[in-house]
Amino acid sequence: MSHATEPSGTARLELLPLRPVHAAEMAGVLSDPALHTFIGGTPDTPEALRARYERLAAGSPDPGVVWCNWVLRDRTTGSLVGTVQATVSGGTAEVAWVVGTPWQGRGYATEAAGWLVAHVIAAYGVHTVIAHVHPEHHASAAVAAAAGLTATDELQDGEIRWELTPHR
Repeated sequence: MSHATEPSGTARLELLPLRPVHAAEMAGVLSDPALHTFIGGTPDTPEALRARYERLAAGSPDPGVVWCNWVLRDRTTGSLVGTVQATVSGGTAEVAWVVGTPWQGRGYATEAAGWLVAHVIAAYGVHTVIAHVHPEHHASAAVAAAAGLTATDELQDGEIRWELTPHR
């Protein structure tokens, strides 16, 4: 399977397949060092982000793994506000989300993560959806819970594993 290409979205957000052309705007969206408090690292330059987006848009080199990456565009303003991603492999989808600091607190991450979880279940028939959330990242934990995931006792690289096993 190749990476997802279909545009889709929610009432307030258009989810567009991530492309290298999004890098310049997304570098600004993701430029706040505070976004990296829990995930580590520093904001990418537009050039570094473009190179990363080129790799992601090309899709996984492993035919058994599907990379799904979308940018989030506010339907009202037309601005990009964040990203969601899923790595689908062997019946499991690992999901993640990030919303730029100026757009946080508006429910965008919750809206997009809910769409993402429903999408990977419907489109790929996954039997497990997981996310990893830093124990002190309460906003991200709230997003995971709103998307239907439940915290487990398992830690990976200092982050709590959240999990959803859809009922069929």
